[in-house]
Amino acid sequence: MKILVCISNVPDTTTKVTFIDNNTKFNTTGVQFIINPYDELALTRALEITEKQGGTVTAINVGLVDAEPSIRKALAIGANDAVRINAEPSDAFFVAEQIAAYAKTEQFDLILTGRESIDYNGGLVCGLLAEMLGIPSINVVTAIDVENGVVVAERDIDGGREKINCKLPIVASAQKELTEPRIPNMRGIMAARTKPLKVIEVAGAQKTSTTLGYELPAAKGGVKLIPAEQAEQLIDLLHNEAKVI
Repeated sequence: MKILVCISNVPDTTTKVTFIDNNTKFNTTGVQFIINPYDELALTRALEITEKQGGTVTAINVGLVDAEPSIRKALAIGANDAVRINAEPSDAFFVAEQIAAYAKTEQFDLILTGRESIDYNGGLVCGLLAEMLGIPSINVVTAIDVENGVVVAERDIDGGREKINCKLPIVASAQKELTEPRIPNMRGIMAARTKPLKVIEVAGAQKTSTTLGYELPAAKGGVKLIPAEQAEQLIDLLHNEAKVI
């Protein structure tokens, strides 16, 4: 079993977001970056599968050298090796295109991503990557296993849960409930220092989007508290002031 896990380097969830260069660029000063939490779930599940069935797990990231601490953490968690594609991850299409170009050279059985990155929340890479590779994809899985060359996956749908069987190779994205993330131990941290981390250049792709600017959400307004026994006043405010009903 040969598994590729795509990881993103994202700001910690406690980050105070600010912008520079006329609001066209995220201000990274003082920001702590981490492995995207959904990608960490994908990595952990990949390791569980290979521990049960044998095989290798490769972590891949599209990013610059400042992403390497997150990549090394993936190695410390248990990935066998890692690849960094040396480019700014400008948009989901660019990221998927770069990963697809590498994946075509290695013939992976299973490719896992997170359902989305917590910075842009696009949720596009899984489907784009599968299309570029010409293989099926299963999005937002809450359970996934491999039995005799067939993926058995589950995901939540409106009103229930769907179970899907699909022959390898496929791309799947990790949702919450898939597994519990692992914390690197000292042995894993020490081993990560000597595990292979290959850096490759971009595969000649062109950027397909340009960022015009960012805006912070409007500041929260005041709150009006209405006594429970005055439901009529609440309805009036929602109708005439907030105009939501």
